Amino acid sequence: MIEHTLENEKQEMRQAFCQCLLELAADEERLVLLDADLMSAMGTKPFQEAYPERTVDCGIQEANMIGTAVGLSLTGKIPFAHTFASFMSRRAMDQIFISGAYSKANVKLIGSDPGITAKTNGGTHMSFEDMGIMRGIPTMTVLEATDITMLKWIMGWMARTYGMQYMRLVRKQCVKIYRDGTDFQIGKAVQVMNQFDAQATIIASGVCVAESIKAARTLSDEGIGVRILDMFTWKPLDNQAVIDAAKQTGAIVTAENHNVNTGLGAAVSEAAASSCPVPIEFIGVHDRFGQVGDQDYLAQQYGMTAKDIVEAVRKVVDRKRLYLHR
Repeated sequence: MIEHTLENEKQEMRQAFCQCLLELAADEERLVLLDADLMSAMGTKPFQEAYPERTVDCGIQEANMIGTAVGLSLTGKIPFAHTFASFMSRRAMDQIFISGAYSKANVKLIGSDPGITAKTNGGTHMSFEDMGIMRGIPTMTVLEATDITMLKWIMGWMARTYGMQYMRLVRKQCVKIYRDGTDFQIGKAVQVMNQFDAQATIIASGVCVAESIKAARTLSDEGIGVRILDMFTWKPLDNQAVIDAAKQTGAIVTAENHNVNTGLGAAVSEAAASSCPVPIEFIGVHDRFGQVGDQDYLAQQYGMTAKDIVEAVRKVVDRKRLYLHR
């Protein structure tokens, strides 16, 4: 089990993103950056200054940006293409699907400000469906960076690994979960917590990992132990971790900054239903659009707080007990 202080990272995630790009570019001359008129917002101007010949600002033309990125990849370049998660998934879907995945290209898709982290940009910019859209594309690897330590590891993996990959990340402040230098494995959930005699497993992603840790502390005071898995890879999903959680704890709560109908909740349900059906509760957005607000307000509006996770665990544990006593 990893001990967590749940302190904010010293850097904003966008600063770490640019720093990591610069470090990767210094060792890999094929790496290029594309953006859709959001370089100031994403903090990547330092990359443009360092490598102007390896930077393409495509303007507010997301589909064209993907076409350009695919063309660059087919000439041997390693393109990282960024825009807000809502625009990367909704506006550029056909180009990602056909020009990118169908053509077996090598493009690293970066979607920032996922879900409620879009805050006051409101419903037009609030992506509750991006990971579900990307999950539906054959051969696509679909990832969510939990903190800066994980972000850096994923970016290194993306630069080294051929294929179409999508990563969503918070653009500004995030909570530090992992120690510097922690290693991860694509397609393998990270066990963040495993309390003695865990009565349920919380399978979380992104900003919901920190909320799940807060919830676990409250539940522990009530005598309810939990296991927490950070399912940062949504595709390929760690099916074995889901099955083990179902068999060993008998109840699951999923927690995501996304629409549960197409997101982590759906993916986990598919895995559990195929081998070990158990009671499952879903924390996330339930078929709603985004709205304007700060992150705390939005988390309350969509039922994504630690308090909501606590209630979901209580409910799923009660359902398990009812099932066992039938």
